[in-house]
Amino acid sequence: MELQNNKSQTEKRQALRRQILNLRSSDFERLALDIFRYQALYNPVYGQYIQHLNIKPEQVTRLTDIPFLPVQFFKHHIIRSCEPPATAVIFESSGTTGQQTSQHHLFDETLYKTVSNRIFQENFGDLNQFHILALLPSYLERNNSSLVYMMQHFIAESKSEISGFYLKNVDEMLKTLMFLANNPDGRKVLMLGVTFALLDLAESEYDLSFLSQIRDLTVMDTGGMKGRRQELLREEVHDILTAKLFVDKIYSEYGMTEMLSQGYSHGGGLLVPGFSMRILLRDINDPFAIYDHNINSSKTGGINVIDLANLDSCSFIETQDLGRFGEKEGSFYVMGRFDNSDIRGCNLMVI
Repeated sequence: MELQNNKSQTEKRQALRRQILNLRSSDFERLALDIFRYQALYNPVYGQYIQHLNIKPEQVTRLTDIPFLPVQFFKHHIIRSCEPPATAVIFESSGTTGQQTSQHHLFDETLYKTVSNRIFQENFGDLNQFHILALLPSYLERNNSSLVYMMQHFIAESKSEISGFYLKNVDEMLKTLMFLANNPDGRKVLMLGVTFALLDLAESEYDLSFLSQIRDLTVMDTGGMKGRRQELLREEVHDILTAKLFVDKIYSEYGMTEMLSQGYSHGGGLLVPGFSMRILLRDINDPFAIYDHNINSSKTGGINVIDLANLDSCSFIETQDLGRFGEKEGSFYVMGRFDNSDIRGCNLMVI
């Protein structure tokens, strides 16, 4: 009987995985509900959480009815299905000394990479059209960062000898950028960095005016002061960066250790979730009152994430971020964090 049950789970997982990889927006809600029922049945921690809430999975028929697992559970439990593939990588969140960090077990590297590729491509184009320069000093000092893992994959996919990481060797990065400014080869340039590192570069003594000569330069902010600098409003940070780095706007990436999908902003802080992801908001005072995008866009609430790529962990996460919906369907802004939440290294700045 146990062997039969394992076979049944494996078959269900494979079917859901195929649907994620071939997902169309019109099928999102149906697939999300199917994944909810799968995880309610096969994910022990999530299943117990649902039982404690006295929720019957078969009675959940809308996205707003799905119970969202508080993100803090990733700090104290291994969130996984009963019989997923073997753990390939364990991502761990950054944290200050003494803080309990979150862990997210990645079981299916191919699923994660394929989803991340598609999200990037739908926002910016093929990775092989880019030179990617990653300025991630604090993350490179760890060996279990999900952001570094994703960027390692993106750099490999770019198939560019110029693409690479920069820990503290800013001089080398600037030489690379100057070479690209003087020797354009038709590729775009993506300079992605953690907030404090981009600010350090922008406010350095270097003459950065040559950056204006790079025709297709995208500067992307991943958030995170890491206690290195005073927290600033997002607008303040991006005003400094646009002026000092000679670009018209700053792009942003929204992600976290507990998520395998990403959202991207093309400027102004307005984020668009990837195809495998959707944002709902919850009432600040009642975490079980969930709102979809039809509520007033000026209303602020806690951000709940549906991440279908989290097939083997939990696709329904109650984050500690505050947000509001944008005017564009599905879009959202990150407004900050709940006062009693831990400071997360990769969070976007407050608005």
